[in-house]
Amino acid sequence: MLSDIDRLRRFNRAVTREVGALDHSYLGRGRPLGAARVLQLVTAGGTDVARIRDQLALDSGLMSRLLRALEDEGLVETGADPADRRRRIARLTPTGAAENAAYRAIGHLAAETTLARAGRQGPALLAAMDLIATQLLHDVTEIVDADPDDPAALICLAAYFQLLLDTIPGLPAEKLPLPLADAPLYRLPQGAFLIARSDGLPIGCASLRPLEPGVAEVKRLWVHPDARGQGLARRLMVLLETRARELGYQHLKLDSNSALTEAITLYRRMGWIDCAAYTGFPADVWMEKPL
Repeated sequence: MLSDIDRLRRFNRAVTREVGALDHSYLGRGRPLGAARVLQLVTAGGTDVARIRDQLALDSGLMSRLLRALEDEGLVETGADPADRRRRIARLTPTGAAENAAYRAIGHLAAETTLARAGRQGPALLAAMDLIATQLLHDVTEIVDADPDDPAALICLAAYFQLLLDTIPGLPAEKLPLPLADAPLYRLPQGAFLIARSDGLPIGCASLRPLEPGVAEVKRLWVHPDARGQGLARRLMVLLETRARELGYQHLKLDSNSALTEAITLYRRMGWIDCAAYTGFPADVWMEKPL
């Protein structure tokens, strides 16, 4: 029986082999994986070089060498940002755009082949991939403002509502319609809707809407099971409190259900206290926090 460490190393070897990480010509396009990944993150409109470096966890020296090689091939051009000359911007040339299109086509075909090979295990394979990627990319998870009707927001809300239906006995699905009937309340200048993304995949949300003068209500805190245990729910709550202050609120309230034990524990640890009931079923816990 393999040890946990040996199983991890086995997985690393399999992924390295599958993606061709050690090939001198990644996907047969004449350059190694590092240069290809940098190229794929450059856009025709321009991409901050520091952002690419951070996303790929590259040191400055290696980043410069990879960019120089891509420039020598005529695939990218780099220069100072006109708005801030301390920043370097990389832009795709027409040749670079064509090369990126070729990478996308080859990558798409390779992905289709992998899923076809998996057969009925395809959904389980994708779920495992999402879990692994979310765990490995936890340090670059970003939280962004979004519209409550954005497709990513609706994905998060649908998952959150399913969690409620699975957790709270007697909760009818009719009480959880999508899109939100009160969506305008979660838009500026009176509310906010936050989404957490892991390399583009929505993995969490939290929202804020007005309740009464000076008071806002926190709603729909949700984190994907793959991303739990990383402090993401706390990050969402902290940022939501910041948004509330920026919008001029002095007080926050929320309602919850006692079946959502992890969420309630988080609220108490963040300084929320019990308050008088102000909504009905499915809520049976009501809390508040001054800002």
